[in-house]
Amino acid sequence: MALEKISAVSGHGVYVPGSDIDTDRIIPARFMKCVTFDGLGEYLFYDVRYHEDGSTKNHPLDDARFAGANILLSGENFGCGSSREHAPQALNRFGIKAVIAESFAEIFFGNCTTLGMPCVTASSEDIKTLAAAIEENPSLDITIDITNSQVTYGEGNSIAVTIPHTASDALINGRWDPISELLEGADQIASTMGSAGY
Repeated sequence: MALEKISAVSGHGVYVPGSDIDTDRIIPARFMKCVTFDGLGEYLFYDVRYHEDGSTKNHPLDDARFAGANILLSGENFGCGSSREHAPQALNRFGIKAVIAESFAEIFFGNCTTLGMPCVTASSEDIKTLAAAIEENPSLDITIDITNSQVTYGEGNSIAVTIPHTASDALINGRWDPISELLEGADQIASTMGSAGY
């Protein structure tokens, strides 16, 4: 089965401010003792969302105004620290389908891409402008247009974003998961191995 071709992601946004938000903040290590990634979304940003007694700390992800948001905005160096793939998995399982930030840690960016979850960069000023628009109207319609490297929102507003060509090409052409590509090419691989005498 061919992978989905992802040229755009649309939905609503939520702003999680801060720079150097590392993967341990995104998914604390104690929640990584799992056989599958199922259920990781429940623990997304757990230590900054909840007190020890389970009461909430009024994190943006728990604000009812942003319930169902699937596009996350943040600052510089998002996803830094440990290379754990559980971090993008937790975001994805929570319902986040794309991230807009000032910059990304390289390994985190790659792990997101292989989930079909676009990560695009924008200037600090543009992110603040978009965050303010979301704060004013949480149901604001947002579209990340990967093909044209822009984010459109509201009535005719847009900001420029960037994404490396290799990532945009993989997403747009449905080649973002190398393991799925290998599995789809199993017959061709077997044929090549056979003709090579293996």
